[in-house]
Amino acid sequence: MTQGVILLAHGSGGKLSHDLVEQLFLRHFTSPALLNLDDSAILEIQNPSPEGDLCKSRISVPHASGGQNARLAFTTDSYVVSPLFFPGGDIGKLAVCGTVNDLSMSGARPLWLSAGFIIEEGLPLADLERVAASMAATAEQAGVQIVTGDTKVVDRGSADRLFINTAGVGLLRPGVEIGGDRARPGDAVLLSGTIGDHGMTIMTHREGLRFDSPLASDCAPLNGLVAVLLAAVPGMVHCLRDPTRGGLATTLNELAGRSRAGIAIDETAVPVSEAVRAACELLGLDPLYVANEGKLVAIVAPEAAEAALAALRAHEYGRQAAIVGQVTGTHLGRVVLRTALGARRVVDMLTGEQLPRIC
Repeated sequence: MTQGVILLAHGSGGKLSHDLVEQLFLRHFTSPALLNLDDSAILEIQNPSPEGDLCKSRISVPHASGGQNARLAFTTDSYVVSPLFFPGGDIGKLAVCGTVNDLSMSGARPLWLSAGFIIEEGLPLADLERVAASMAATAEQAGVQIVTGDTKVVDRGSADRLFINTAGVGLLRPGVEIGGDRARPGDAVLLSGTIGDHGMTIMTHREGLRFDSPLASDCAPLNGLVAVLLAAVPGMVHCLRDPTRGGLATTLNELAGRSRAGIAIDETAVPVSEAVRAACELLGLDPLYVANEGKLVAIVAPEAAEAALAALRAHEYGRQAAIVGQVTGTHLGRVVLRTALGARRVVDMLTGEQLPRIC
């Protein structure tokens, strides 16, 4: 912030990204819903009355009847990944999954998405159609509808072929109260599967690296997994996050800071595939900071930990789920890792990010 210019690291999801939001945007944008800094804003609308108001003929909210108000989750995101197509997905699948997952992390059932395309002149129409078809297939898989959109075309060299912006609306399930500030000492920290698959796939594909064990992105819509988890341990899930930019380490630091609690994790309990571990060792990267697009972190009441773990493992996107740590009443606002050798070290939030342009 002191250099007076935007750096690539300001978009990394790390400390510079947080500084940009807190020191610049939050000085100008002061909505209470925004100040929570969760993945989605939680908004309440009144059920339309017979006398009518502006909402009456414009919106129909499922399951909001009998004079009850509806709580909606609303999110937006932009996707600038390079390359556009990669093992396990593409920018279109990524855009739908990312938006669905942000809504799901608030405990909402995703319903509607928008899609805005910023297209560089010269993009092959076949590539654009491939992206659109991928978005449609992923939306169908997730049970959401793309209901509005926009298209802009810019000069050659102005957009690196294609950028996509999305917004999403979902309906909060009754009785669900989830937020980044709700972790409590004693809570268990669960992870739904291996970390680093997406980020290392993008990096190695971008650089033309090949490994004996091929890497593929974990990009997936997680609304079904979240629904199973919430049904298995109702009222026991305190925090949900998908550890995208900045990886697991950044996400846990966010939750520790928001909840004013400590988080302790066990390195040996964190699942990492052999292919990701080998790629990280070769490139000198830490998988704790590598992005994911199909994993979630759940912080749950201690008495619900085993039931939550069983529910995650019963779902196709949670078969490698693990309990990786717990929330503590010490080292408040910090994440501490117990290493495989038994030592302990603080896991800080990176200033920037190891891998740019991964989502």
